[in-house]
Amino acid sequence: MALDKHVFLFNENVKEVEAEVEAEGRGLRDLLGGKGANLMRMTNSGIPVPPGFTIDTDSCIEYIEAGNELPDGLAEEIDEAMTSLEDEVDKKFGSKDNPLLVSVRSGAKFSMPGMMDTVLNLGMNDEVAAGMVELTGDERFVWDAYRRFIMMFADVVKGADRELFEEALSEVKEDEGVTEDVDVSAEGLKQVVEMEKEIYEREVGVPFPTEPRQQLLEAVEAVFRSWDIPRAVAYREIHGISHSLGTAVNVQMMVFGNLAEDSGTGVAFTRNPATGAKEIYGDFLFNAQGEDVVAGIRTPLSISELEREMPEIYEQFLEICENLEQFYHEMQDVEFTIEQGKLWMLQTRDGKRTAHAAIKIANDMVDEGLVTEREAVTMMDPSQLDQLLHPQFDPDTKPEAITVAVDASPGAASGQVVFTSEEADAWAKEGKQVILVRHETSPEDIRGMAASEGILTTTGGKTSHAAIVGRQMGTPCVVGAGSIDLSYEKKQFSVGDVTVHEGDWISIDGNTGEVMLGEVETMPSDVLLVLEGELDESESELYGMFQNMMLWADRARTLGVLTNADTPEDAETARKLGAEGIGLTRTEHMFFGEDRLLNFQKMIVADDEAAQRKALDALLPYQREDFEGILRAMNGLPVIIRLLDPPLHEFLPKNEADQRTIAEETGKTLDEIQDMVARLHEMNPMLGHRGCRLGITDPLVSEMQVRAIFEAACSLKKEGLDPKPEVMIPLVSTEGETQILTELAERVAQEVMAAEKVEVDYMIGTMIELPRACLVADEIAQHAQFFSFGTNDLTQTTFGFSRDDIEGKFLPQYIEQRIFDGSPFAVIDEDGVGALVEMGVKKGREARSDIEIGICGEHGGDPRSIDFCHRVGLDYVSCSPLRVPIARLSAAQSAVNHAE
Repeated sequence: MALDKHVFLFNENVKEVEAEVEAEGRGLRDLLGGKGANLMRMTNSGIPVPPGFTIDTDSCIEYIEAGNELPDGLAEEIDEAMTSLEDEVDKKFGSKDNPLLVSVRSGAKFSMPGMMDTVLNLGMNDEVAAGMVELTGDERFVWDAYRRFIMMFADVVKGADRELFEEALSEVKEDEGVTEDVDVSAEGLKQVVEMEKEIYEREVGVPFPTEPRQQLLEAVEAVFRSWDIPRAVAYREIHGISHSLGTAVNVQMMVFGNLAEDSGTGVAFTRNPATGAKEIYGDFLFNAQGEDVVAGIRTPLSISELEREMPEIYEQFLEICENLEQFYHEMQDVEFTIEQGKLWMLQTRDGKRTAHAAIKIANDMVDEGLVTEREAVTMMDPSQLDQLLHPQFDPDTKPEAITVAVDASPGAASGQVVFTSEEADAWAKEGKQVILVRHETSPEDIRGMAASEGILTTTGGKTSHAAIVGRQMGTPCVVGAGSIDLSYEKKQFSVGDVTVHEGDWISIDGNTGEVMLGEVETMPSDVLLVLEGELDESESELYGMFQNMMLWADRARTLGVLTNADTPEDAETARKLGAEGIGLTRTEHMFFGEDRLLNFQKMIVADDEAAQRKALDALLPYQREDFEGILRAMNGLPVIIRLLDPPLHEFLPKNEADQRTIAEETGKTLDEIQDMVARLHEMNPMLGHRGCRLGITDPLVSEMQVRAIFEAACSLKKEGLDPKPEVMIPLVSTEGETQILTELAERVAQEVMAAEKVEVDYMIGTMIELPRACLVADEIAQHAQFFSFGTNDLTQTTFGFSRDDIEGKFLPQYIEQRIFDGSPFAVIDEDGVGALVEMGVKKGREARSDIEIGICGEHGGDPRSIDFCHRVGLDYVSCSPLRVPIARLSAAQSAVNHAE
């Protein structure tokens, strides 16, 4: 077969389709999305899946690029697939005799729960409804399905206000004197349908469409368009998903959980997504459709109720869950429906989980023999390791809770109460910590949720939208707090006689479900406590699992992981977290101590070399002490120390009082100091008199720093330690700069070692952070033993913009208009900056085969950038201390994923 089509039936031979897709250099998920790929695989495996078909992601991209026009021939392909579906299920789409209804759902390559649109019960009209009443004998069920369809179609396809349709149902409930949707009579629901048709025509401007084919094509277009709705775009930005992937559309035969009391619907995880325990974890509702569970419309029952009421169905469900784990080698998130005693699996996907759950599931599956160690390192999002280092509430100081609800996403959070997503986002941008409090969250709340320290809802269960998103983001979340009386209008909530207003501080415990007043004190996680020696590792299961994951990662990875550290304390922390050395020590920070700064300022304003040397001699002991502390902390491991990088004007004061102090200390007039400040000022300091250029024009500073480095190293060597200093020359762009400063560093190093009668292992290299340096890397490598790519400045100089200016001025518009997928300072720009790095690596190694090459910019701690570093053959990455575990795991995943 050839992939000359865009629509694929679930029951097509998955191996043949997969082979064709892989021949094009893609995976099945790239073409059919995660949901479509899994539905095809489950169907081929004999799992009971409602039949259907998938419209590929390519169609979505073509649709968007064509200005929201369906690709030529796609409507006809959909018609053919629908005919095949009708034949398979022996039902007729649009017929009143045994009618076929379908759901239309999104399904991107990467799971984006709730972010894009879904339409259920599609194919319904008055004639079909009448036929279904005759067929099922259940008038109430039919009118309930019909009114849901009109509301969803109006909301999703036409953008009408869903609340108007909810109000129609509420009006009928009030007329009938009932409070629950399930208690509305058949006649009442029929009345709701007629009311909704009137609302639809009034709001949309045309009558509700009754032709099923029109309904289907409009719904398909709506799902394609939902790829670009704000909440989906925001989700992709937050989670680093490319905007260019598009979504597939899955059209699937409807099965009905709201058909009778022997029907129901649920969402479940094959293991506990909060703790990782090996147990079925989920929510279920009898006589309901899926949106009732996921959207928190009704408070669901525990999955254990299904075991009690339908034990045979439950056993079948358990067997399927077990088989899915065996097949995917992963914890699964499944949606299912029971229609009149028959179990149907609607979808499966790898389950979102907390960091604690992820690391436990990986450890357990290795112990069970379900996955190998190399597979285990791919089961955890590296960024989740941050959560394992997050603080928890101190149980000794935690106050009594005002209410206890469902613990949906673990962690400790304190913040000021806000009641809307917009307020959460705005307050967070002002630097405030906020807790978002809602009846329930919806996909539209994604930005506010991302900005919040924690989330609290009055409804919903452990598989509600708030719970799933909270766990995925690592944000503490408590849901189903039914004792809370919430008023959006008054901007307050009450529990008994306690009232909390907007702006008041509360704390929530996502591990226990507790809600407390005020800002509650926290304590470090077990991992940090063990690393700091404050807790014995035998007392912490979490620490043991963390160490296992890091051990497996270290066995798998080929990239080294170093840290960026300017103090002994940072160096010690990084070493405890597995750093194999220091990839960047910035020396400029060391000059800002009170005594040091004044001496450095004296050097800057000195009139002659003697005065300069006197000031630098006063600084030398401070620098030596700094370097000694860092080299001691990293004993036996390499420490790369960058010589002075910023321009000199940054060290001189702008205010007159401080300028007068310098004048008094140096015997100069205030006018002379102010003239010096004006003379050193630069219009564009990033491209000015800094880095190696200072070393060329003012070599005394570089000499002092190199002397301090080697005096410190020799002192430690005499103590019996093994210091390994590496001197890094910043901002080079020519061979000449590199040669002059390498010779300077080499001369001073030899002088110190000869005077101290000590030999120290050392290297001299350079930072590659300018495009020209990449272009002539072969020439620079003649004089450099190592390269360290400074991708922060390399990104700025490649694009020609300032990181400080881009964020607030035009980056958001560039992302919105798809010029960038995200900030090039967060994830390396492979096409431009990355191409320069790759060129620099190739040219450097051609000139010096044993040259050591790494990266020390912010990209060194970003998983996707680390993957790039692995692919281009770097020796190491260097990142901030607390990101060292993330880098170790990311490097391991790259090694496993690119093993071939």
